[in-house]
Amino acid sequence: MFADAILIHAPSGLFTELSLVLIARAIALNLLGVALLMLFRPLLTGVGRALLLVIQPRLSREQRLARRHRRDAELVQAMINASPGPDDASELRAIAARA
Repeated sequence: MFADAILIHAPSGLFTELSLVLIARAIALNLLGVALLMLFRPLLTGVGRALLLVIQPRLSREQRLARRHRRDAELVQAMINASPGPDDASELRAIAARA
């Protein structure tokens, strides 16, 4: 056995010999991988955002505005339906007409 070898007890009951050089090499490769990920992080982020836009394109300004108006109209209609009296409903319609 080498002086730089470590005995590790495997689940099967066998002993496996790992060299400190192999462990150091694995750690160095992991550090290199992390360093490359950190170096290319802006590029990878941009590629990820581009893929997201391909899968789910962003709505145009007009589409977003129309969606907001439709949601607001639905909200006002729900408030009108929930109001107890006709005075509240007419007041809500007046507020909605101003917006």
